[in-house]
Amino acid sequence: MRILLLIGTGSFIGGVLRYSLSQFIQTKFLSAFPFGTFGVNIIGCFAIGLVFGLSERTNMSPELRLFLATGICGGFTTFSAFSNETFSLMRDGQLLYASAYITSSILFGVFATFLGYSILKFI
Repeated sequence: MRILLLIGTGSFIGGVLRYSLSQFIQTKFLSAFPFGTFGVNIIGCFAIGLVFGLSERTNMSPELRLFLATGICGGFTTFSAFSNETFSLMRDGQLLYASAYITSSILFGVFATFLGYSILKFI
């Protein structure tokens, strides 16, 4: 139960940060391009890289890593988890799996969004 509360608290913090920062960034650009979401995704990727880099170099507790990576970074953007998993595959020499993961995540993700939207639009 303690782990779930740590992750949930981190997710709350990350979600609030995501919304606030995304809105702040987007207001700085007069464009239809989603700079807010793009910025949050890139910042989240940098943050999760820091968390996992530190966890490998220090004696970071598993609880703190879960709070920071799964909680805050996951609440901030799940794109950071996708990026970290892809990087891990590449670092481990699994380039085929990394490429398949990137391609299938984007294609199936966009298709699933289209499918969900279409089902509700035409019903």
